[in-house]
Amino acid sequence: MMTTRPYDAVLCDIDGVLRHWPTASDIESSHGLPTGAIAAAAFAPSRLHPAITGKITDEQWRSAGAADLAAICGSADRAHAAVTDWSSLVPRVDHQVVSLLAQARTVATVALVSNATTRLEWDLAQQGLDDLADAVVNTSRIGVMKPDPRVYITAAAQAGAPVHRCLFIDDTAANVTAAREVGMTALYYRQIEDLRSALAPLLNTAPDAQHT
Repeated sequence: MMTTRPYDAVLCDIDGVLRHWPTASDIESSHGLPTGAIAAAAFAPSRLHPAITGKITDEQWRSAGAADLAAICGSADRAHAAVTDWSSLVPRVDHQVVSLLAQARTVATVALVSNATTRLEWDLAQQGLDDLADAVVNTSRIGVMKPDPRVYITAAAQAGAPVHRCLFIDDTAANVTAAREVGMTALYYRQIEDLRSALAPLLNTAPDAQHT
């Protein structure tokens, strides 16, 4: 028998849950950079935070990272070539997560919530993920980033659900804690079984759910 659904919306992080990026070690090696140099330049808070809060574009972020790398490898051209190659990397999509979110969408609203640059929407479209969710909350479009409470409130609003009726999923503990603090149920994602278990009560409300 169908039961009352436990959530009205499922809000899911993207990187580290839905998709996983390869390392850049081969690119760094081929361009004369030490292992980890690209990540150190790109993801240093002073570089990353303006990009994922919309203060600078994705292009400006990557260009700034290349400038930092030029000082390391001694060549602006080589640094830009390394960033170009890095920018061409394609993340691995976890199709088990895709399947679970698609199932969840049959009984609840699904939104993707990501600390991301202005390239996110293009990336999702390139991998056929632009129709996976009812909404995409890209922090570079709203001006604040997780774990700022405003991200969760905005995500709930875009999903059309009260915060206490949302299930939030993320692989970063601080983001999960912040979601709980605004009143959401939240899952600290480590493996696919975590998501399967968290969604089971929701999926069991679907008319065609198989009970065991």
